[in-house]
Amino acid sequence: MSEKTKPYALITGASKGIGKSIAYELAKQGYPLLLVARSDEELKALSDDLQVKYNINAPVLSIDLSINGASLKVTDWIKMNNYQVGFLVNNAGYGVWGDFSQSSLTDQLGMMQLNMNVVVELSHLLVPILSQEKQAYILNISSTAAYQAVPTLAVYSASKAFVLSFTRALRFELAQTSISVTCFSPGPVDTGFAARAGLNAFSKMAEKFNMQPDEVAKIAVKAMFNKKSEVIPGFTNIISVYANRILPKAFIEKTAAGIYKI
Repeated sequence: MSEKTKPYALITGASKGIGKSIAYELAKQGYPLLLVARSDEELKALSDDLQVKYNINAPVLSIDLSINGASLKVTDWIKMNNYQVGFLVNNAGYGVWGDFSQSSLTDQLGMMQLNMNVVVELSHLLVPILSQEKQAYILNISSTAAYQAVPTLAVYSASKAFVLSFTRALRFELAQTSISVTCFSPGPVDTGFAARAGLNAFSKMAEKFNMQPDEVAKIAVKAMFNKKSEVIPGFTNIISVYANRILPKAFIEKTAAGIYKI
């Protein structure tokens, strides 16, 4: 397949972290990219670097996906420019840490909008576009937090559990189509997530277990192309998720509360 015939990969949250690393990983393989995030300056710098290094097209759309109607604007942008899209990487998301009753409701609802609603909206809007490709992919980025309730990250862990469940069901529904759906659930990754969520104390501890974004992106892209249903990168993370399945939930939640304590 020549570069000109390769479809675009739409990546949300592409300006940093896992999304940025996935962009580089796909660009190395010659895929053109549609880069979506809030930061216009960071997106343009990323696009310029990708085009110079890998000679691919990488248009950008600077938009706050947590605002109602943003997903439709992304789809309109794709249609208006006649971009041939064969990949949807739902990566954008963030966490809000703290006691739920004391946290900002606006922040919690904004997180739910981005972590869950946008995943549903873009998937629904792009399935008709993706289905035009002989082979297409949806890669949804969840988290190991999806496998347990996490006190002080109550809404975040619940939102990632939603992504995991939604992805499993969508994969089943699209099994007889040209679209393969994969859920990727990393543990701690060196992206600054903990600090942005307000987990400054935990961020120091997480450094001992952090995987690097580039390493995680390689595993994610490989899993997507191999049409895996559900992937957890890293031996420690796999063991952690397995423990969540067999140990009493009360014990797991008490342990998590101690780790993420306020």
